[in-house]
Amino acid sequence: MPDSADLGKNSENHGSQFREDSEYMRLVISNEPRIAENDVLQSQAETKNKSFIWWIKTIIWCFTSIIILLIFLKWGVPLLIEKVLFPILQWESTAFGRPVLALVLVASLALFPVFLIPSGPSMWLAGMIFGYGLGFVIIMVGTTIGMILPYLIGLLFRDRIHQWLKRWPQKAAMIRIAGEGSWFHQFRVVALFRVSPFPYTIFNYAIVVTSMNFWPYLCGSVAGMVPEAFIYIYSGRLIRTLADIKYGNHHLTSVEIIYNVISFIVAIITTVAFTVYAKRTLNELKSAEINEEASASDHGRFEMEKLPLERPKHLGSSSSLS
Repeated sequence: MPDSADLGKNSENHGSQFREDSEYMRLVISNEPRIAENDVLQSQAETKNKSFIWWIKTIIWCFTSIIILLIFLKWGVPLLIEKVLFPILQWESTAFGRPVLALVLVASLALFPVFLIPSGPSMWLAGMIFGYGLGFVIIMVGTTIGMILPYLIGLLFRDRIHQWLKRWPQKAAMIRIAGEGSWFHQFRVVALFRVSPFPYTIFNYAIVVTSMNFWPYLCGSVAGMVPEAFIYIYSGRLIRTLADIKYGNHHLTSVEIIYNVISFIVAIITTVAFTVYAKRTLNELKSAEINEEASASDHGRFEMEKLPLERPKHLGSSSSLS
């Protein structure tokens, strides 16, 4: 029979252990909801800060663009009209006929991207000279050829382009997103790249290092070029209107002035909206891909840790059967 002293010691030990366990439960387990709540609040605060910083950057970028645009309209446009536009229009009216000039513009739009030369001036000329209808056809035909040729040439130098892209891993990671997923995903990402500020002349070559298929690349490129084509045509027509006012003794009516001002503001807002949306969507796709890779690596690590625990059980059962 145990002594009463031993029973008292055991009861005291059990009581102290129970108090320690209770204290542990109170200090550790009860703090877990608070820690989780603090993590949620911290993540919400970081999201709000990122959103606030993004809006601040957008507003600053818009104000900077407006100031640069006003400076360009004040001093750049008159210089451009007098030194560049007016001589080109005079040369166009005397040197070439319209069919030959259309072929020249198509050729320039097709060949400039091959040599990494911006084709914006050719699109402006197409809008100034041929207007919205034929000018749009010229731009789309020329730019389509100008997107196919670098793609085909890039396939011949795929390894060299891959080595070249290693110098810019962030840009390469963005380009890699375009080659993943379904046909529609590839089409959508390519169209977003065309609208975003990413240099499309470099994109035409860099896309060959991914698993991008040709048809979603072509269709997405054409769809992404449509807004840019109309903006170039509109700006070209507006510049020609200013040239006619300055040198052609043409006077705008009040309705034409209001129309040009409103359409100019709408064009700026549309350009900024397309650019911001495309850049933000590409960043979201990149973040989603990073999260998927992290979850996949965590899942693979969990499977690797789980495997040794299951093998002994399986081996033990097989040995018992033998």
